[in-house]
Amino acid sequence: MPAEGSRDISGLIAAWGDGDEQALGSLMSAVYPQLRRIAQQYLGRQQAGQTLESAALANEAYLKLVRAGGVRCENRVHFLALCSQIIRRILVDHARARGYAKRGGNAVHVPLDDVLFGASARGIELVALDEALGALAKIDARKVRVVELRYFGGLSVEETAELLGISPETAKRDWKMAKAWLFGELTAEKNRTSRR
Repeated sequence: MPAEGSRDISGLIAAWGDGDEQALGSLMSAVYPQLRRIAQQYLGRQQAGQTLESAALANEAYLKLVRAGGVRCENRVHFLALCSQIIRRILVDHARARGYAKRGGNAVHVPLDDVLFGASARGIELVALDEALGALAKIDARKVRVVELRYFGGLSVEETAELLGISPETAKRDWKMAKAWLFGELTAEKNRTSRR
């Protein structure tokens, strides 16, 4: 995005943070295409039969932002990070609202493909991923933020590093370690569930 567009977005973010509701509408017009792309990218990894569409996901994120009122965001990347947290919550709430059992059955599955684990596709339940991220947060909250920003938010390593105030190398290392930890946690949980 050009520097001028970034300045415009930063101004809109600042105005929204100061309580200007119209600024959020202008802000969403400016970032909606990227938010929709993030939703499409995420939902494209879903198994067939997913009932949530990218437009609905992006619109729901917008509505949650409107309801939140003015939230302090420093820049475009920080705003997209907030959106990634909201998208994660929407997806988990959607999975739970569909009334699926905690594990197995017709649960909503998220293929953790090469994007997340660098291995062949493995379907896991979204709620299980959320719970694993909750467990990881107790150990290392920054690694959870890296996963949230990269996986749910579609941010690059550089954007993730900028937002978290760490080097790109540290962001890459956190991403790699978080993927390994989550893979172990989810594999162990899947094995426990299959033995029941």
